[in-house]
Amino acid sequence: MSAKHRPTSGIGRIVSEIEETAIALLLGLMTIITFINVVLRYGFNTGLIWGLEATSFLFAWLVLFGVSYAVKVTAHLGVDAIINLFSSGTRRVLAVLAGLVCVVYAFLLMKGAWDYWAPFAGMDVTSGRWFPTGFTPTRDQAWYEVNDIPMLEWLRWIEPGMNEGEAYEKLPRFIPYAMLPFGAALLLLRFVQATVGVVQGRRDALIVSHEAEDAVEDVKHMNAER
Repeated sequence: MSAKHRPTSGIGRIVSEIEETAIALLLGLMTIITFINVVLRYGFNTGLIWGLEATSFLFAWLVLFGVSYAVKVTAHLGVDAIINLFSSGTRRVLAVLAGLVCVVYAFLLMKGAWDYWAPFAGMDVTSGRWFPTGFTPTRDQAWYEVNDIPMLEWLRWIEPGMNEGEAYEKLPRFIPYAMLPFGAALLLLRFVQATVGVVQGRRDALIVSHEAEDAVEDVKHMNAER
């Protein structure tokens, strides 16, 4: 992460380190599982039955982490051809309005993510069509399992509370699906931070600007040095 986006507070640095470490671990696990599966398939005519499903979940987690991380480091692409026609003050106002829209969007996304995940965790969904007004009793679906990933032995302690004492054969779905509300909440946090940053003048926009022009200039310099 560049110094521009490096958090200054102790808690901010800890959260950023956790986030970056999680992204690196997810990439590493995906690579290792895929590599092992290729070796087993072409070298021993076998494979990890749960490998594809595990890699799919890890990739989904990586995407959800990456979306919020890209907001934090201003890496999302956007079109600013019209915005750049205005003065800097007007651009800041438009950036703040865009940030507020993104905050509302992320909040609605978090509500939807919770309502999707909650039944799998034996919890209630929120009431209200757009904004939560409370909780609505929901049918417990904590017994749902994934298709291929076996249940991890060190997670057996959750069975009495989540599955009425019945043993899980496969990993319960609420565990990999938990990334949905967590990722949405993290995205909401990053949009709030980005919007506050624009208001305080610590960042100019929510998107990358002039990335195409910068790439062309880099190529020109590389060609000139040859």
